[in-house]
Amino acid sequence: MNTKRRLDLNLLATLETLLVEQNVTRAAERLHLSQPAVSAQLSRLRELFDDPLLIPVQRGMLPTAKALEMLDPLRQALDQVRATLAEHRHFNPARARLTVAIACTDYLQKTVVQPLAFALGKRAPGVRIALRHLDPSRLDAQMVNGEVDLVLMTPEHAPAGLRSRRLFDERYVLIGRPLHPGLRRGLSVAQFARLDYVVVSLHGGFTTPVDDGLAALGYQRNVALSAASFLLVPEIVAHSDLVALVPERLVRDRDVALKVVECPFPVPGFSVGMLWHERNHGHSGQRWVREVIIEMAGKL
Repeated sequence: MNTKRRLDLNLLATLETLLVEQNVTRAAERLHLSQPAVSAQLSRLRELFDDPLLIPVQRGMLPTAKALEMLDPLRQALDQVRATLAEHRHFNPARARLTVAIACTDYLQKTVVQPLAFALGKRAPGVRIALRHLDPSRLDAQMVNGEVDLVLMTPEHAPAGLRSRRLFDERYVLIGRPLHPGLRRGLSVAQFARLDYVVVSLHGGFTTPVDDGLAALGYQRNVALSAASFLLVPEIVAHSDLVALVPERLVRDRDVALKVVECPFPVPGFSVGMLWHERNHGHSGQRWVREVIIEMAGKL
């Protein structure tokens, strides 16, 4: 098909309206176009289909046999396009089919994505979540190429240029087994430093900013275990004399019995935000999922 005969959906919409109205003036009014513009489009349609399509008669225009033959399939095709556009603008969670790729840490998989999955199962059973491990070094490329749709992370560490929404602020609490001999409310810094710890480090390290804070106060603690995941920590401390500083929301609805106390000196917390690429900003399904996450974060 050469350039002059290239298909244009606007032309097909004009053809549908002309075949229904059988009058250029009325078709122009329905299409919010000028009469000369519709006449010009009719000329292009005649060239495209190599047929007069509409023949002038005394009171309007009469469709040709070829035009009448095309009307039903043309309407079905355009109705399908319109339905697709309507579905995009007016997202129906109960009927939608959508996969959303979310990158986040294991802590946020537990505290945000798990309740999100439960909520989607009830409200949008056709919406699936594809979990991705958060890899800051690859995140920019993943967002650009569509491998990741949403990111849950500390916004200050995110690539520039992404849209974002703060979800909540998190703080750290000290946890251990219920009958731990050294864990009690109102710990002094010295008592805190004498406990044995589990820390979480993606790279297997044994120090965190907490150790810098202790050093500034003249203390040093013993870190006996470096774990790669926060999810393992509650189970570890529940069955040992180790203790750990963990995000508070991780242990609010805990599966194991734990004692939770305050740290005896200020430990900086962190904020959690949701980030997405401009490409997904206007997508109604993605927007609906973001709104559900915001709603859930308010309850967290």
